[in-house]
Amino acid sequence: MNRYPLWKYAIIVVALLVGLIYALPNLFGESPAVQVSSARATVKVDGTTTSRVESALSAANIQPTLVQFDGNSVRVRFNDTDTQIRARDVLERTFNPDQAAPGYVVALNLLPRTPAWLASLGAAPMYLGLDLRGGVHFMLEVDMPAALQRRLDVLATDLRTALREKGIRHSGISRNGQSIEVRVADDNMRLAVEDLVRQQLTDLAVPQGTPANPQSLVLALRPESLRQIQDQALKQNITTLHNRINELGVAEPVIQQQGADRIVVQLPGVQDTAKAKDILGRTATLELRMVDESTDGLAAERGTGPVPFGSERYLERSGRAVIVKRDVLLTGENLTDAQAGFDDSHQAAVHLTLDSKGSRVFRDITRENVGKRMAIILFEKGQGEVVTAPVIRGEIGGGRVQISGAMTTAEANDTALLLRAGSLAAPMQIIEERTIGPSLGQENIERGFNSLIWGFVAIVVFMCAYYALFGVFSSLALAFNLVLLVAILSMLQATLTLPGIAAMALALGMAIDANVLINERVREELRRGSAPQTAINAGYEHAWGTILDSNITSLIAGVALLLFGSGPVRGFAVVHCIGILTSMFSAVVFSRGLVNLWYGRKKKLKSVSIGTVWRPGSEGNTVAKAD
Repeated sequence: MNRYPLWKYAIIVVALLVGLIYALPNLFGESPAVQVSSARATVKVDGTTTSRVESALSAANIQPTLVQFDGNSVRVRFNDTDTQIRARDVLERTFNPDQAAPGYVVALNLLPRTPAWLASLGAAPMYLGLDLRGGVHFMLEVDMPAALQRRLDVLATDLRTALREKGIRHSGISRNGQSIEVRVADDNMRLAVEDLVRQQLTDLAVPQGTPANPQSLVLALRPESLRQIQDQALKQNITTLHNRINELGVAEPVIQQQGADRIVVQLPGVQDTAKAKDILGRTATLELRMVDESTDGLAAERGTGPVPFGSERYLERSGRAVIVKRDVLLTGENLTDAQAGFDDSHQAAVHLTLDSKGSRVFRDITRENVGKRMAIILFEKGQGEVVTAPVIRGEIGGGRVQISGAMTTAEANDTALLLRAGSLAAPMQIIEERTIGPSLGQENIERGFNSLIWGFVAIVVFMCAYYALFGVFSSLALAFNLVLLVAILSMLQATLTLPGIAAMALALGMAIDANVLINERVREELRRGSAPQTAINAGYEHAWGTILDSNITSLIAGVALLLFGSGPVRGFAVVHCIGILTSMFSAVVFSRGLVNLWYGRKKKLKSVSIGTVWRPGSEGNTVAKAD
């Protein structure tokens, strides 16, 4: 009756071992570290960077505990924060002698002390949120007027191309403020332009009524297109920040929209505000322009003449100057993917994938400019750099573009990373910044976990005193639930915040509530005169329905918080929902396994240790008491 088959005990043992292994990394804490990463696309971080770090620290008599290269950055661990700060200053002087144009980001960080054997099993601690770990908080405001101007510039180029394809003549196209002005010679030309705008450029609104100036057609953005552009600019900037920060591997970031034009960025573990700004500033914008190959343009490229009007001068990675026209043909908005690979001659290359609009424009550009050069320019922190300026050999359709030339495999990977991370749809400026020190975060951790530990101890004392041996079983099930909850959160690499610790405390209360229901049902069966073995079986069977109903209703509330909440509310909901599932397993399966293991082997069981059970109407008479 009260015996588990071997496979059930095997499941419990496996769950216990997995829980202990994946919860264990959270006990080792974090070590202070300094991270060295690239601040510009032209600066590479590789094995030689690791050697430079080691040499600089050795010359300053600073002994790190570990120096490791993770593919994107060099991370150096230390035993204490004093050594960490000294090392940061040394590495800053070594790698950035010119503070006006730093080539590297040297940032303070915190890295887990997980032993190698645990890390080899994929075990890692939970991420800690800004309120527990410390770090930096920024609020950025998106420059919406700049996003609109950029969109209008693209629309003006599209309009110019569409008019040329249709053979519609005009006297000039220019952008004036938040509108596009088309100069026309007569009413027939005006009507032709209006019809084309209605058919192909639906983002622009054709003015109604008699124009004030018959020689000018003023096109403005439609209100719905205006809202869509602003919304897309905000979402694209958020995606770009996510991609760049994640690929740089600085920390587990929190990037959220706030209001109509603001973005909140939190970087736990980064203590240096200036370096965090540097990291945020690494977002890039991409533009495709034609190279100015006129006589004056070629002279300016050789350095024997000034830059012609309507053109600009940029440098390639090799330092060679390239003169490009101001007209922007395509931007990063039209890029959907970028992957490193090889061309037909097995040389390193970057393969780009364009959206439908970008494919059409690129096909037209390559068809009309065969034999000419086209420059792909990457802008970082306001500085433009020509990634490549290949010669167009023929019309390229299908939306797939290949960038090849004098680049190594590492350079191709770096270029693909920058392009894949996306471009900013609009500039941003930091309007608020806060730094939360690690000492304050440590205080929050101590207070949060102290409340959790003392709450756990109080529950254990009460259960053992009130339910005797069954209270011990319930307490062991509660501990198992806590280990399992921490292990699952660690496996999911969830970010733990103060609301998450509160959800853990709530999960403990709900888990012990299930055991209280079970113990009271066992007592109730004993009061009715049932045999101890029968009472144990009936107690678990009858309590299961009540436990299931109460946990399902709580789970529904948690799922609602998860779906509709954000920020700390969502973090609370994640821990709450996982805690409900682990509490049901621990309270029913694990605790009954312990009871069956202890009492199931006894054939002639006369009493169970579940505290004092009073028979109704017979004061002082018991049917079962503590052994």
